[in-house]
Amino acid sequence: MKLLVVGGGGREHALAWTIARSPRVRKVYVAPGNGGTARDRRLCNVLLSEPKALADFAASEAIDLTVVGPEAPLAAGIVDTFRQRGRRIYGPTRAAAQLEASKDFAKAFMQRHSIPTAAARSFTEVFEAREYVRSRGAPIVIKADGLAAGKGVVVAQTVPQALEAIDRLLVQRHLGTAGAKILVEDHLPGEEASFIVMADGRHALALATSQDHKRLLDGDQGPNTGGMGAVSPAPVVTPQLHARVMREIMLPAIAGMAAEGEPYCGFLYAGLMIGPDGEPRALEFNCRLGDPETQPILMRLRSDFVDLLEHAVEGTLDRVEAEWDRRVALGVVVAAHGYPETPRRGDPIASLPQDAQDCMVFHAATRQQQDRLITDGGRVMCVTALGENVAAARRRAYDAVSDVRFTGMQFRTDIGQRAMQRGSN
Repeated sequence: MKLLVVGGGGREHALAWTIARSPRVRKVYVAPGNGGTARDRRLCNVLLSEPKALADFAASEAIDLTVVGPEAPLAAGIVDTFRQRGRRIYGPTRAAAQLEASKDFAKAFMQRHSIPTAAARSFTEVFEAREYVRSRGAPIVIKADGLAAGKGVVVAQTVPQALEAIDRLLVQRHLGTAGAKILVEDHLPGEEASFIVMADGRHALALATSQDHKRLLDGDQGPNTGGMGAVSPAPVVTPQLHARVMREIMLPAIAGMAAEGEPYCGFLYAGLMIGPDGEPRALEFNCRLGDPETQPILMRLRSDFVDLLEHAVEGTLDRVEAEWDRRVALGVVVAAHGYPETPRRGDPIASLPQDAQDCMVFHAATRQQQDRLITDGGRVMCVTALGENVAAARRRAYDAVSDVRFTGMQFRTDIGQRAMQRGSN
């Protein structure tokens, strides 16, 4: 088989790496890929990004299955384009991808289908948004309606912080059209977790749970980011809670999309807040695998990923189960100088740890420049390791991080600490 992975980040490196491990696979193309996928002899970068060009490539190369990694191509309708050409592709249609592409759409959808979530209102007018924030108080959450590459959410601890966030989005247009409409949402206390399923339009297969670390700095301080590290499994998601999330959030979402005439086929990610009362509530939906959650999740997958993908596109996920490594996987993101606001590009990467069966460096923003590897964006890589418990996986990952060298690199030193404090050390 020949497969195509669309995207160029750490999630896509992990997807391509996992697919290439299948004995059924002859070749894996990655479009456009990155410096890490370029270095892997089993993978082949393809410098294409436009949906029609990718569909043409899939046809000319007789690609058996395409897997879409990031949200932007999904929102642009790449799945619709491929299906019109009769090409097999895994991901939601443009209409179904509104669950991520529009926070306003997703919130209204959750309310229509009684999916537990925070109260919220959407605004396009600055004055109305300010008045609403003053009436609700803080902490409060301000979200850009459109896609913002993980930078569209501000958890404001004070009313002035919330008003500043509103001005940046609606007045200064800091995120352009993505922030032309905003969602002002009640703050939910508790502990976050990531819950991802594979959906085939009717059925759902849960992947291993994980927990992201969104803030830039240790102790969950500093600005929100796309994610600075993750651990799988997430200790906060007990078997009982897992069953509730499937019953109250994931399955109603899939059934709701089908009832509204847009069957959901693709990865579906729910960002959860587990309240002090133990109640799970959906913060958001993403129409893809999370990044950096994908890296530790796929490190733990023991099933043939291609088999799972084929069941998903054929609508038979109810006939298959996924097998997981019992070990813990933990990933540490190493970011560029200035991330998340003004990440610097072009720093030479002087050294990297050797990849091993229990530790992988999944590249995200790297690029091969002649004979050297350089940084090419904000989150440069995710160093991901397996261990018998959280503490062991953490030690292995940070030992490997100590072998990473480039000017201005930054990373958190406390990934997995919350999981260890829950007694899963």
